[in-house]
This record gives sequence, C-alpha cells and structure tokens, in this order.
Amino acid sequence: MLALQELVKQLDTLLDSQSFKDYCPNGLQVEGRPQVRKIATAVTASQNILDQAVAEGVDALLVHHGYFWKNESQTLTGMKYRRLSTLIKNDISLLAYHLPLDAHNELGNNVELARILDWQVTDGLDAGNPRSIGLVGSAKRDKTLGQITERIHRELDREPLVIGELSKEINKIGWCTGAAQGFIEQAADAGCDLYISGEISENTVHAARELGVAYIAAGHHATERYGVLALGRWLQDNYGIEHITLDEKNPV
Repeated sequence: MLALQELVKQLDTLLDSQSFKDYCPNGLQVEGRPQVRKIATAVTASQNILDQAVAEGVDALLVHHGYFWKNESQTLTGMKYRRLSTLIKNDISLLAYHLPLDAHNELGNNVELARILDWQVTDGLDAGNPRSIGLVGSAKRDKTLGQITERIHRELDREPLVIGELSKEINKIGWCTGAAQGFIEQAADAGCDLYISGEISENTVHAARELGVAYIAAGHHATERYGVLALGRWLQDNYGIEHITLDEKNPV
C-alpha cells in the first residue's frame, strides 16, 4: 500500500515529467481514494478499460493515453462525462504519462519495444538527447526487412503494414512508438535503412520511397502496450502494490 500523493511523487520523479512540453497534463489527472493497494495499467483510459478497472476493484488506473488533450472540448458531456463519472463514482484515481513514458530510457515505450523485438539501442533519434522520444539501433538477429517484419508480426500479434522490398538488408533502424510517422525524414537524416512507428499517413508512403528508407507501421496500440506494463511492474517490485494489466483489442 502506498499513499496516492507519494505514488504520484515517485512516478513524477522517475519519469521526470515536468521536463516535457506535452499535449496533455502528465501525472494525476483524476484524484480518487487516498491509499493505493491495487493498481491497473492500460494503454488508454477508454470506457471499456474503466469498466474493467471497476470490476477488478482497483484503487488507481495508470495509462499512457489519459484525458484533457490540447484543443479538446472543455465541457463535461457525453463520452467525457461518462468516463469521468465512472472514475469519480468509484473513487478510482487516474494517472497518465504520455511523452515522459515514451522517452524513459529504462521503462519507456521505445526501449521496451526494443527489448521485445530483440534490438540493440545505440542512440536517440534526436542524437545525443537523453530525452529523445525516438531511438536508433539495430536488430541483433534479423538482417532483412522481411525477417524484421515477421518478428514484429509474431511478437506484437498484429500484422504490420510494410513499405519496401522484404529482401532489403537492414543495418540501422530508427523507431518511435505511436503516431510518430512524421519522424521518417529525421530517421533518413540519421542514416537509417528502416523506420518503424505505430501508424502511417498517405504521405509516409511517398516519403519512404523517395528517401530510400523502408517503413513499417506496426500499430499504435500494439507498439505502446509495454511501457506502462513495465511501469506497473516497477511499482509492484519497489512498493509492493498489487499490479494487474488491462487490455482492449485495437486494430490501429
């Protein structure tokens, strides 16, 4: 068991959340009961996940995608009201960490994706920046675009969308989980043979072909399941808080 305010303090410090200019508030977004014995982690605080959290009797929900995004409506109506009322009526706290969780060099989405896919990290996509959101490295075993594609499909349980010849030899990989397809030019400038993110835009296809960089869209949800899971395990190991993971199928 850990006091909610102490839990927030420890996570804010671990993730250095105040150092990031983000699109949403990081940390405690909805305050629930003052003591946390059981915490659930999930990618997104959707209504389905909230209902699972209520059924599991958790004290707090820790997610990557929370609420109060830049430019969203400020009114508490419709879907937003239903979500927030579920948390408040059941006295469940909501904690969310967006960019700080992407960037963390031990528990973050990008470093965890590398661990899952057996890649070696050599630098940040923003070279030399310890808070680089994306990373650069190489596959330890897979040497072609086809082999890397097969591993992603197998390990993430989602068929990726691939731009490039599967026989292409891959020596240097750049990646950033989620909706970071716009970093493909930065990956090309860094000398990457392949860039991987969660989503793809129409112009990403043309950029990949014209830059000579293969591209894999591996799924926004699929690539961002692992950072928050690692964070929940860290809390359990260090503070004895019971941790469970919740998930909701998402094809994007």
